[in-house]
Amino acid sequence: MKTDFIEIFQTIRAVLQPYTAQGFSNRINSETTFDLWSDMNVVIEGKKRNEVYFAEVKIFKGHVGFYFMPVYAEPEKMKEIFDPGLLKLLKGKSCFRIKKLDDTLLASIESALAEGFRLYKEKGWV
Repeated sequence: MKTDFIEIFQTIRAVLQPYTAQGFSNRINSETTFDLWSDMNVVIEGKKRNEVYFAEVKIFKGHVGFYFMPVYAEPEKMKEIFDPGLLKLLKGKSCFRIKKLDDTLLASIESALAEGFRLYKEKGWV
C-alpha cells in the first residue's frame, strides 16, 4: 500500500506513459503533473477541435488527482467499468482523489485507461 503522494504520482505516471507511444502527447510532464492529449483534428458535438484531453495525474496538498476525460464521452458506460473502490474516490465527474494506492486500485486505473483508450480509438479521437 502506497501512501506517499510522490510515489503514488510516479506509479500512476508510469501507467500513463506508454500511451504516448499510442497517439497521445504531453502538455505537461513535470515532477508533479503528467497529462495526455490527442492532437487530432476532430469534431465533437458539432465543434471542431485540434486536441482532445485524455488523462492527467497531479500531486495536490492533500491527495493525488487522477483526471479521466473519457467519462465525459460516455458517462454511464465509463462509470460501469470503474471498480467500486475507484468509483468511491470520484469527486465531480472526472477527478479521482487518491490518498492510498494498492495493487487493486492500480489495476482498476489500468483497466479504466484501457477502456478509455478503446473508446477514443472507436470514436477516431486518437
